Amino acid sequence: MGDLTLRRRREPTLDVDVYEVKLGEAFLMSSLFTVAEEELATLGLAAVAGDRLDVLVGGLGLGYTAVAALADDRVASMTVVDTLSPVIGWHQRGLLPVSEALTGDPRTHLKLDDFFALMRSTATANSPHYDAILVDIDHSPRYRLDASHFDLYTVAGLRSLVGHLAEGGVFALWSDDPPDAEFTDILAGVFGRWHAHVVSFPNRLTGGTSANTVYVAQY
Repeated sequence: MGDLTLRRRREPTLDVDVYEVKLGEAFLMSSLFTVAEEELATLGLAAVAGDRLDVLVGGLGLGYTAVAALADDRVASMTVVDTLSPVIGWHQRGLLPVSEALTGDPRTHLKLDDFFALMRSTATANSPHYDAILVDIDHSPRYRLDASHFDLYTVAGLRSLVGHLAEGGVFALWSDDPPDAEFTDILAGVFGRWHAHVVSFPNRLTGGTSANTVYVAQY
């Protein structure tokens, strides 16, 4: 998908260290903007009933979604899947601000694998079934990092994902775009309940406000 780069730089206007990930020439994430990534976990898990939750996080990145999930005491285990081995290595080497909290928690399991292939696979009685599947990989359902990701955002793809959920389980998805009517129609065709949360947060660089979307759907 392109050259993967992690960099740390000093942002002079704010006098803070910033951690950024680029794929090719595209910026994937920045430690300056983590509110919506954290809300992905908070909103997703808030929709799940019960205790002793098993959680799957699709996309490790800077780790903020995963660490926010660990803040929920009901989480008994968390598997984080990423297809890029350097990303897992960054955290294992403690290079990022939340790496220690993530890798030092015994509930965390980092797995090198293709999340989309896992969701595409047919779940069996012996397969893991998760109370929540939290996904932050592509920019949005329309703007994907790779063409092979397309099928997840279809009715067939989401029905396959549902096979990996426990009864009453929740699927939550981060998006850089505003709520997408076409995608919410697809959600409505698969899930009994869904909501598109607009998460607004201060943009410290512009002095204004930015927003992302977190979709939360329950089967």
